[in-house]
Amino acid sequence: MGTTHDSTESLGSGAGPEDGSEPRPPSARRLRIAINLLTEDPGSPSGAHWFWTRVIPEIASRLGPEEELHLLVSPKSKPLHQGYGPRVRYITFPWSNEQRNLRTLSEHLYAPLRLPLSGIDVFNTLMAPLVNPTWSLVVHMKTMHAFTTPEALPLSARLYRQLNYPRSARLAEAIVINSETLRSDIERYLEVDPAKLRLVPEAVDHELFRPGDAGAARAHVAERYGVTKPFVLFVSTLWPYKNCAGLLRAWALASKDLPGHQLAIVGGGRDDKHIAELHALAGELGVLGSTVFVGPVPLDETVPFYRAADTLVYPSLSETFGLPILEAMACGCPVVTSNVSAMPETAGGAALLCDPNDPAAVARSITEAVGARRDGLRGSGLRRAAQFTWASTAAMTLDVYREVGEKRRARAK
Repeated sequence: MGTTHDSTESLGSGAGPEDGSEPRPPSARRLRIAINLLTEDPGSPSGAHWFWTRVIPEIASRLGPEEELHLLVSPKSKPLHQGYGPRVRYITFPWSNEQRNLRTLSEHLYAPLRLPLSGIDVFNTLMAPLVNPTWSLVVHMKTMHAFTTPEALPLSARLYRQLNYPRSARLAEAIVINSETLRSDIERYLEVDPAKLRLVPEAVDHELFRPGDAGAARAHVAERYGVTKPFVLFVSTLWPYKNCAGLLRAWALASKDLPGHQLAIVGGGRDDKHIAELHALAGELGVLGSTVFVGPVPLDETVPFYRAADTLVYPSLSETFGLPILEAMACGCPVVTSNVSAMPETAGGAALLCDPNDPAAVARSITEAVGARRDGLRGSGLRRAAQFTWASTAAMTLDVYREVGEKRRARAK
């Protein structure tokens, strides 16, 4: 891919004169889109960072001759977004989420001054700046945790989102969501015009997440991570609502039917108290010896875990998508997940569903997935995961930007 330029460089001349010819398609008209990437901590990027590193190059490959993508980055986050192509440019802000308060302040006060200098038409972000913007706003929402699971957030972050989500939804021309579950949450907690909501599912990187040599994968996780026996897998950040505690209670039951198996818990978190409680709970339940707390691993290192595992168990209490479900399926790993929130929607009939609040039900599903249901779940999971591609996600996202850009042009006439 080509190089990426800063927005301060000389740009194209924009749309040509009205000469009575046939109207050009939206992709042939000048459209400058800005995407806010500042909410990620460059030292600890989350799933949102992975999302954008996959979607941005796909969008870039679909840009028309007079369309440009401008990325809001900080000096620390800019190196994480390189090589997207000649029509992807940077707008550099002083901070990203390594300085949360300063980043938030700059988003609200600097963006309304800086973005007009680059002629931005459409701004994709989560929160509308406090100063009324001069561009058209696309709000990109991935969760409603501030309302659905407020205990998962620090008090300051919870209050900030609860105060700003309603205003941002009012100001938005369109709101991009990733599931029907999120649509329901937004309509429940926010006063929003349903016509603004645009469903754009997330996807799987099929170049990375795909079936492979299970034996080699087992050897890798045994040597590098100490998971030396056949195992049941959990992959997630260790927030309380992810329900790892419920999984440990289920494992205390299922492990009796699966002698010689281990439970591998892959993922870390910032809630040290909760992580300590999980270790203590495993000890109380008598499963500490058959449980391996692997901790956080790079995303590409989850692949050998998916390939080697007998099943992924994802018993979360609340999700708006649940990407590990599809990642596991794409690697040929059977999946057990919750029958609540977005998990059934994402699984699409290709996983065993169970009540995440019932350890016995989770345990039964684990033993079924490891045993008689394994081959059927593997095949249906591969077919389900194949339906989700970043190319499709990017095309749908760009369609939203173009739609909003067209409305902006229509108002200007």
